[in-house]
Amino acid sequence: MNLKKVKGMYIYAKEGKFLDLFSSLATNSLGHRNCKILKSIRKQSRKYLHISNYFHNPQAEKFAKLLIESSFKGNVLFTNSGTEANEAALKIFKLYGNKYNKEKIFSLENSFHGRTFGSMSLTGQSKKNKKFGPLLENIKYLKFNNLEDLRQNIDDKTCGVFLELIQGESGINIVSREYITELLKLKEMYKFLIVVDEIQSGLMRTGLMFSYLHYKFTPDIITLAKSLGGGLPLGAVIVSEDLCDLINIGDHGSTFAPNPVAVASGYALFKEIRKFKYYHNINLMSDYLKFELNNLKKLYPRIIKDVRGMGLMIGVEVVGDIDFIKDKFFKSNILINITNKNIIRLLPAFIIKKRHIDSFLNCFKVILEELEVNEND
Repeated sequence: MNLKKVKGMYIYAKEGKFLDLFSSLATNSLGHRNCKILKSIRKQSRKYLHISNYFHNPQAEKFAKLLIESSFKGNVLFTNSGTEANEAALKIFKLYGNKYNKEKIFSLENSFHGRTFGSMSLTGQSKKNKKFGPLLENIKYLKFNNLEDLRQNIDDKTCGVFLELIQGESGINIVSREYITELLKLKEMYKFLIVVDEIQSGLMRTGLMFSYLHYKFTPDIITLAKSLGGGLPLGAVIVSEDLCDLINIGDHGSTFAPNPVAVASGYALFKEIRKFKYYHNINLMSDYLKFELNNLKKLYPRIIKDVRGMGLMIGVEVVGDIDFIKDKFFKSNILINITNKNIIRLLPAFIIKKRHIDSFLNCFKVILEELEVNEND
């Protein structure tokens, strides 16, 4: 595509006007070129673009306080990206493990935590990391939602567990409540840490500010990125106050983080998404979209195998020619994302309206009908 401009739910290109249903991989959660974010960026950029972390950054301090208010007591470390946030969390795991003689670190099979070496080692997908081996030692992958496997692996040498409560890259796979209940029992017994990777699922994407709130527990650490910067590169690690004594000044940092312009952009975004109107719209549109997709599943059970997700993080598992489906949507000026070979991943902006969903559904019906006819020929 040859881009010309973007605005709201749409991308304008030489090829036409396209409805964007994955918001640049969940980074533009208020749509493209949100006026309040742009205003905040302009205001900050007139002062200065960047200062090192040797200087006081009042905007970052203000944003950190807002993040703590919305999560749990602790401290915030800003990074430039999600993978850097997970690297920082991994270093905290190592500090904790060294202090208490615990070396085992777990994540889940099919998880995705980033592409730098530590984060890649945490990623439970051999197709993403095998060719770069050997990976970091003492990291193992738990079977997804398998309670028996969980009980067999966790013990007093367990340092911590990394979790995506909703696996985005692998196709919107949701960790069960039973799994979390069992994990918390084991945590009480063996005193290990839990990190929730909220990079894709956080910041209202699932209908609540963070995905862990659906499970009614508080992790030790959460990592954030993607939409955090309002479209600019920004990540963060929120660390519970119980762990803050482990970390000394200089244990982790970055030349560019927190960039003042990215922080200004993210602060404007965060103030907006806390408003009730977004909570209301996200959940209303989610219910409508999932209801209609499940109706299509009943009509085309041989093609649509599953509809799953929370909020505006939705996966549609399909059987059939996925390239045909993607191409048909593109020719109808609708942009979707395909992940894990056959999952339509929908990550629309929070400003989505019923008319946008109807455009998608009407197009999908036509595609499904064509697939059904082709299958019967």
